[in-house]
Amino acid sequence: MHDLLIREGNIVDGSGGAPFAGDVAIDGGRITAVGKIHESGKRTINAGGQLVTPGWVDIHTHYDGQVTWDPYLSPSSWHGCTTVIMGNCGVGFAPVRPTDHKALMKLMEGVEDIPEIALDQGLKWNWETLPNFLDAVEAMPRALDVGIQIAHGLVRVYVMGERGAKNEASTAEDVAEMRQIVKQALEAGALGFSTSCFLGHRSSDGEPVPGSFANGDEIAGILDAFVDAGTGFFQIVAGGGIDQEDLYANIKKYATEHKIPMSMNLAQVNDSPDSFRRALKWFEELAEQGAPVFGLLSGRTAGVLMSLEGTVNPFKDRPTYRESAKLPFLQRVAELSKPEVKARILSERSTRKGEWWQTMLRELKDTFDLGDPPEYEPTHNQSLGYLAEQTGSTVEMLAYDILLSKGGKGMIYYPLFNYS
Repeated sequence: MHDLLIREGNIVDGSGGAPFAGDVAIDGGRITAVGKIHESGKRTINAGGQLVTPGWVDIHTHYDGQVTWDPYLSPSSWHGCTTVIMGNCGVGFAPVRPTDHKALMKLMEGVEDIPEIALDQGLKWNWETLPNFLDAVEAMPRALDVGIQIAHGLVRVYVMGERGAKNEASTAEDVAEMRQIVKQALEAGALGFSTSCFLGHRSSDGEPVPGSFANGDEIAGILDAFVDAGTGFFQIVAGGGIDQEDLYANIKKYATEHKIPMSMNLAQVNDSPDSFRRALKWFEELAEQGAPVFGLLSGRTAGVLMSLEGTVNPFKDRPTYRESAKLPFLQRVAELSKPEVKARILSERSTRKGEWWQTMLRELKDTFDLGDPPEYEPTHNQSLGYLAEQTGSTVEMLAYDILLSKGGKGMIYYPLFNYS
């Protein structure tokens, strides 16, 4: 008699083969049989009409705060994930000095739109180093397995303080200390190290993630920690910050000579629709040299939701809008609804500088009314650019009206990648 039987499921076993109908037996917490099983079970689940699969491993999450208070790590556990990897994009919560708690919460809020107030109420900060953080997470009850990376932005601030936060150049002494911290983290059980030079990754104050402009010597010094520890996975979100020639030279050197596994987010972007093909060709060339470098592609395009109540909308940094932003929400909606206020805001330009914000405004034509129910896979003729052409309006005017619709609850959807 088996401990557990899952009967009549539609089994997708992870081998790449076609789904098949069958049963799964589990004994002592392990799968012991798959197929047509005639024995009985102490407990039986009828899975007729349901998929039965191995647990999913989500390799890119930002549960760095939630993992310290939520044993279920929802919603990932709701979707069949049994392992989640965090510490991506060069952000997280360890290592950290007590004086930098607020700065790291603002960084996570800006990069991943996780509210600072939720982090402030949930984080216990009973750690300082990454090994301390691993111990704190290990002590928590959990329904899922977790893997944690050490993040470049945090290491930089921990070592360099304000200089690191402001993306000033590191010294040889700074790099040596970073190398030691990363080595200790890898030896303590960190899966790897993450960094980002994507200029869309900014704190809620608008500052790029620390490390976004790191030079080749800094990246090489950190990769030397992998050689020292003999383990680790290097994750990077590429973009326009780090010198690309230095970055690619380091990736090639350490992946080919030291076989350090590395991954890079891969996406088709509107500005450069063929760039991912060039990256794939480069990955193939490295693979031929035995380098374990991988491109990671999301199953669904990443996107930004813009609203009057959210952290992002196209007008938030225009002077007149900033004045109204100080008002309670309903008063703000009433103020923004005034024709003269609308006219002033539409005539102004954003005061915020930076490639990311400029790109979002330039591509406002490729945004959509999210709708109710939400439409996450819109067609081109639903875009604000297309509708503006058809109606003789402007994309900014349409965007403004959508945000004010539904009593100020309207939302605009901006698919960042893989849209054409």
